[in-house]
Amino acid sequence: MYCSGCASPIAPGLSFCNRCGTSLKERSESRQTGAISAIVTAMVLVAMAAMGLLLGGPIALKREGGFGEELIVLFMFLTFFICAFSEIFLYRQLGQITNAKRQPMELPTPAVMPAEFRVPQPLSLAEPSASVTENTTRTLEYSREERRR
Repeated sequence: MYCSGCASPIAPGLSFCNRCGTSLKERSESRQTGAISAIVTAMVLVAMAAMGLLLGGPIALKREGGFGEELIVLFMFLTFFICAFSEIFLYRQLGQITNAKRQPMELPTPAVMPAEFRVPQPLSLAEPSASVTENTTRTLEYSREERRR
């Protein structure tokens, strides 16, 4: 078995990882039904309020406020945008809560011991680097030129 925090092999029966200290106990089924029901309730209430504002708002603005059609259309667009934005983030939050409940797929433990417990392999010495002068056509002898003054 391996630690979920640091991926180091652990012995069976431990409660915490010796390397990083992560709890190795199985997580109990968390009770998030209250959070899920609250988010679903908020989604329904936001949708109902949006429909009420989109249907009743223009009527009230036209009759009581005496606003023009351009301003009423702007009100409807902004109301729809704000409500849709709120709904999208409520859906995202609901998805994060419900996906947290899903357990990741556990891989079977390998029958072979991990490489950390095997005998280390002897290291081979690296070949010496090639000389700079190999494979050159130029000779590197000093040229003796007399200086003329």
